[in-house]
Amino acid sequence: MITRAELIAQRTLCQERALGCLVGLAVGDALGDLGRKDEYRKRYGIVTNLYDNAKSTDDTEFALLTARTLLDCGGNLTTDALLGSWQKRILDQGGVFERGGQPLYGAVANLQRGVKPPLSGRDNVANYDDGAAMRIAPVGIICAGEPQRAAALAEIESQISHFADGIWAAQAVAASVAVAMVGASVDEIVRTGIAQIPEDSWLGRAMARAMQICDDERIIENAWERLHTELWTPSHSASPEAIPQIYALFRLTDGDFRRGVFWACNFGRDADTLGAVVGALSGARHGIGVIPPNWVEAVRCPAGVCLKFAAHEDIVDLAKQLADLIR
Repeated sequence: MITRAELIAQRTLCQERALGCLVGLAVGDALGDLGRKDEYRKRYGIVTNLYDNAKSTDDTEFALLTARTLLDCGGNLTTDALLGSWQKRILDQGGVFERGGQPLYGAVANLQRGVKPPLSGRDNVANYDDGAAMRIAPVGIICAGEPQRAAALAEIESQISHFADGIWAAQAVAASVAVAMVGASVDEIVRTGIAQIPEDSWLGRAMARAMQICDDERIIENAWERLHTELWTPSHSASPEAIPQIYALFRLTDGDFRRGVFWACNFGRDADTLGAVVGALSGARHGIGVIPPNWVEAVRCPAGVCLKFAAHEDIVDLAKQLADLIR
């Protein structure tokens, strides 16, 4: 692992890892979304490629919202900067459209009636889900080598829509991305994420269970069923289900991009979010070079299915701008 100063001194490496993280997130999102569709399962059995009609979901598009918010404020995130960005890119453009998670719609409704953070997230439906964790990777990018700063900014960013377990999940992912950006080992990345989560919480207990499954089974093939059955939350994927699964998948595939994304995107359930976060962690650690160039081109222009502004963004360009904030 290198220091933040050493990363800053290697501008090419800095940019490669920022690209790997944001593009990796988009690839995992699109692949995971395909992996949940019956038409692809019936034809291929498993999803191994970005087939026709692969497109972004709310995971990528909200991550781009986070990226734009950080760029607007030069990385000095405040609640006012966050509110201004959501106003400009969500409320003024008609709200959250297709495929958004429950707390995202709820947060927008709260903002429309004048309820501001942290109450917009605290007094909100399903505020314990993974909708903040899925979008938080850009915070980890700009906080490369600074996991505690990443966790602090993640709290500011996530409290607009989430509370408690939903915020701790975002803090874990942001901190893990921050150390992945400076080349931390898989174990260090996992430990850094877990350190942000209160042990005596639903998420903390679920994470401990997931890590025990990893210790017991040692390989993904043996852990597969237990990760599904022992962490399953009825009717709706909550952070205490998805986030421990993400860390287990990342750990059991040793942070390898292709293997991690493969297993995450064929996981079922919330596979787009699993794929997005595993892709972000692995991409941040290894850089853009581990992602096939045709996959980069396939995801660089989002569909705008959830947030309309996203259809006009270029993920590659945004990642390069985020890298410029690492200084």
